[in-house]
Amino acid sequence: MLKSLHIGRYVTKPEDLRALAAFLEAVGFERLNEADKRSTIFAAPVGLLSVNTLAPEYPRDVLDRLKDVNRLLVLEVSNPDDVFEIAGKQKLKVLADTENPKTAERSFSIELPGEIVITVHGKRDLPPEGIEGELNALGRKFAIVVSRFNAFITERLLQGALDGLRRMGARSTDITLMRIPGSFELPAAARMLAETRKFDAIICLGCLLRGDTAHYDVIVNECARGIGQSAQETGVPHAFGVLTCDTLEQAIDRAGLKMGNKGFEAAMAAVEMASLKHAVRSQPSTSSKSKTSKLSTASKTSKQKARPKNQRNRGR
Repeated sequence: MLKSLHIGRYVTKPEDLRALAAFLEAVGFERLNEADKRSTIFAAPVGLLSVNTLAPEYPRDVLDRLKDVNRLLVLEVSNPDDVFEIAGKQKLKVLADTENPKTAERSFSIELPGEIVITVHGKRDLPPEGIEGELNALGRKFAIVVSRFNAFITERLLQGALDGLRRMGARSTDITLMRIPGSFELPAAARMLAETRKFDAIICLGCLLRGDTAHYDVIVNECARGIGQSAQETGVPHAFGVLTCDTLEQAIDRAGLKMGNKGFEAAMAAVEMASLKHAVRSQPSTSSKSKTSKLSTASKTSKQKARPKNQRNRGR
């Protein structure tokens, strides 16, 4: 009885076989046998395809028949755009390219070595709609914690953060500023503010410059760990605007010169994360739906039990 379907295609040159094999593997075919100059077998999730080199001992009438079917091959893929990009990288000739606007199905034909033509078709694998925050600070409250140490840099970071918040709609009355001695104190100060539940996001600003001792590494690790832990445990977004640079020149570049202003970028991150938190909270909860359904069912059951027996049996 029939066990499988095996379709053969033929090329005339070993180099054509190698090029064709490279393309088929790139688009997702699985090679089932060891590659050689004569025959290579590939498996797809559905179907089986083999690519072979024409043997000179084949009869002439067989070779003539093979020339007609040699050019025909159709692939269905999950994302035709990826295959089209692969064909472009391998510099394959595109013979046709169409797309159905109603079904979002794309179909294109490309010419492969050995005079083989492959028609690729499939619907584009579009990603699901995601949850995103908006760069809109209007109506939200923010706290900025800034280190006094290396104030030459941190004050520029502060001005960048304030500029960013105002550009995104934050009012001055909705911004609270806290100054602390150094970056080591940032986690504790940020947690103090977060635990008040008065702020939608906390912006942490500081500057650490590498010195001759291990002091720099200790402070950097504790600062980053503490800010991250505060954000996770309080549920209030924290933006990390702490520069960790080897030289003063690197810090200056990141405080408003060649590398932009990291205080401004931290403000943008804080606004987006505050908005994202609100968006996540606004999503309907599956558990709450099921809980409401259970409560509704329980309420109906209790009402039925509360009704007199003669009323419950009416209509039966």
